[in-house]
Amino acid sequence: MNGKGKHIVILGAGESGVGAAILAKKEGWSVFVSDFGSVSDKYQSELNELGVEWEEKKHSMERILTADLVVKSPGIPDTVPVMKAITEKEIHVVSEIEFAGYYSTAKTICITGSNGKTTTAMLTYHILKKGGVNVGLAGNIGDSYAKQVAQESYDWYVLELSSFQLDNMYEFKADISVLMNITPDHLDRYDYKMQNYVDSKFRIVQNQIETDWFIYNLDDPIITKELEKRTILAQSAPFSLKEEVSQGGFLKSKQITININNQLTMGIHELALKGKHNAQNSLASGIAARVLEIRKEGVRESLTDFVNVEHRLEFVAKVHGIEFINDSKATNVNSTWFALESMETPTVWIVGGVDKGNDYSELFELVDEKVDAIICLGKNNEKIKEAFDGMVETIVETTSAMEAVAWGYRLAKKDQSVLLSPACASFDLFESYEERGNEFKKAVRAL
Repeated sequence: MNGKGKHIVILGAGESGVGAAILAKKEGWSVFVSDFGSVSDKYQSELNELGVEWEEKKHSMERILTADLVVKSPGIPDTVPVMKAITEKEIHVVSEIEFAGYYSTAKTICITGSNGKTTTAMLTYHILKKGGVNVGLAGNIGDSYAKQVAQESYDWYVLELSSFQLDNMYEFKADISVLMNITPDHLDRYDYKMQNYVDSKFRIVQNQIETDWFIYNLDDPIITKELEKRTILAQSAPFSLKEEVSQGGFLKSKQITININNQLTMGIHELALKGKHNAQNSLASGIAARVLEIRKEGVRESLTDFVNVEHRLEFVAKVHGIEFINDSKATNVNSTWFALESMETPTVWIVGGVDKGNDYSELFELVDEKVDAIICLGKNNEKIKEAFDGMVETIVETTSAMEAVAWGYRLAKKDQSVLLSPACASFDLFESYEERGNEFKKAVRAL
């Protein structure tokens, strides 16, 4: 796409917006960046260095509506006034990923899902990099895809994609698409219609052809039901924890098997990541790597020595025989379900924050089986107390990480665990899930 003499407006001056500005400038566009919020010092200096015009805390509509193309940050809903005006003017709106794709000749492994996509993306990147592939990691993670397309020359990219990024992708095509699972999340952005959210996730396979690959979770009822309605042209490689598959991967009697370009098997105890959901992440990553014909020994070794992303089931410390685990990245019930499912010792569970319309009933069975006490960490804990009343002996309320950790240390016994897995957003007490996780770790190390 030739940008010479054309006007591009980039909405949002975070990682993806600034990355898009870097690429647009390189490709000859006239660039204007507009952020309705405030722009961080880091991105202000990047934009100034780039010599592009930008604004914060407002949208100058007269300038925005002269755009030939708009690149929109994934965080901006279509319902805000600026987007309504752009739609009315029929200006084409794309995501930063779509825009970067116009200028990239690299091949892509694109990973989406309600949960597990960050871990799977990092694990896939780890295997490929160790396997000698000239590979970049982008999307929801690390440096923006557009920035890397402008400044690097990778042969492959592993892209972690949210439904919001996929919504504004049209011509983009994944060479290998990965769909981990679909559970209700962000329904407020999809008119509270589950089908709209499902359609969004399935954009991961758009434009794929017969030589491409589609890796998906065969155990997910929403995915399998949707596949009955669709014709997927790409070659299918499902993964399952319940049944054997002839092409793809599965778990059987504590062993994972990957049937792609010959068979690879390894014991589940050898995997660096524990828990059933991580067996799924390992299968998906292993299948993608074998499609690329990474040596079996290399795949096996990488699945054994991988270190997980911060704030995702991250081991913090063992204090007097009590293990403290930071899963602050679990901002919905489904993520917390995975965390509790992977716990192998009696657990004191720290939960709470800003509730996104949570239904806690899907956790009842696991809480009953694994949780000895609950520590609420939030401003309003009534819903949590109501949900689990009578299920555990002790429920306490706290308003700081320090206080929550002190209670965890008091309530847990030797050879038990204290798990921070909030199932809620963080912004009643913290800036972000990262800050919440860091405060938790600080408090544990101060014990």
